[in-house]
Amino acid sequence: MSMEELQQNAARYLMQTYTRQPLSIVRGQGTKVYDLAGREYLDFVGGIAVNVLGHGHPDLVQAIQHQAAQLIHTSNLYYTEPQVKLAQILVEHSFADKVFFCNSGAEANEAAIKLARRYSHDKYGAGRFEIITMKNSFHGRTMATLTATGQDKVQKGYDPLLQGFSYVPFNNLEELERAVTDKTAAIMLEPIQGEGGVYPADRTYLKQVRDLCSKKDVLLIFDEIQTGMGRTGTLFAYEQFGVQPDIMTLAKALGGGVPIGACLATDSVAKAFSPGSHASTFGGNPLACAAGLAVCHALLEGKVLEHARLMGEYFAKGLSDCKAQHRVVREVRGLGLLRGMHLDMEAKAVVSDCLARGILINAAGEHVLRFVPSLIITEAEIDRLLDTLAQIFSAQSA
Repeated sequence: MSMEELQQNAARYLMQTYTRQPLSIVRGQGTKVYDLAGREYLDFVGGIAVNVLGHGHPDLVQAIQHQAAQLIHTSNLYYTEPQVKLAQILVEHSFADKVFFCNSGAEANEAAIKLARRYSHDKYGAGRFEIITMKNSFHGRTMATLTATGQDKVQKGYDPLLQGFSYVPFNNLEELERAVTDKTAAIMLEPIQGEGGVYPADRTYLKQVRDLCSKKDVLLIFDEIQTGMGRTGTLFAYEQFGVQPDIMTLAKALGGGVPIGACLATDSVAKAFSPGSHASTFGGNPLACAAGLAVCHALLEGKVLEHARLMGEYFAKGLSDCKAQHRVVREVRGLGLLRGMHLDMEAKAVVSDCLARGILINAAGEHVLRFVPSLIITEAEIDRLLDTLAQIFSAQSA
């Protein structure tokens, strides 16, 4: 099928919920992807922070192939070894004691919201159910998670929204303290706001939020769907900040491209979920968990995590140098291999220009470029991106 036919059929048969680039990807290998004509592209999108091991990683491919031939799905009416093993490895390498598996980031956040409400209801009775989230946040597209998301554009047209959510500015403790009442069950935030423009939390602020939650007996939920699984240079971003939540959500990179989500919690919180209180038909199925195990082994037992940390530092310096040399760059932000570049021009124009030059990047808002490559990215590939951006910015200035 030609590119033109593909676009025509997509317009005819698919709901038009995405603005797509004029590119059909048919194959990937490592940090590169290839289109219908066989043209190569350097991938700095990584499936939107999903493909941490790149494309076609042999360990991940082997794990999926082996599990697919053995057992794909049984439901959660029975035990399966991959699910228990993945839960064990996540618990042993995090603050958490228990894990609930689902299929996506939105479902993981939905589980976190339900768990927080049920915990609070069990402990305090009815009336203590409100959850405070941050303005400019992003937590998903279900009715609960789009309500939790602090962006009007995500919520537009879906009224009435779910009751029990309020929003405060990110990194503003005073506003948060004022918002906490005897009806507050939890505070939910991203350690780095990814979709909102790559805004990291302030370290002192996060510690103060933890203290506030402990003082008020309010649960602290970290949405690590975009920041988890090595993205920031440690397995989870909270490790960078020295602050532990009560509940944490994961998805995106957890399966390296196979859909899977997870809601992690401490024992005292997790016990609020009892048989029948929450469920997922496909959640934690053997195929997805086998992929998750392959990702965890590559990060923890291989050298991927250490490599990601080094590449994050290298990338940060390169972006800072780019800012110093080009006035169109207002600010660079982020941590590890989750980086944002705030521009004095439309980000989508740079995305299109990079595409024409064989590099995939994306925008998080009108003026922010977001870079979330695989964790196996190299210095030479980072240099290629930086050189390309320099050429584009120089042309823009001229």
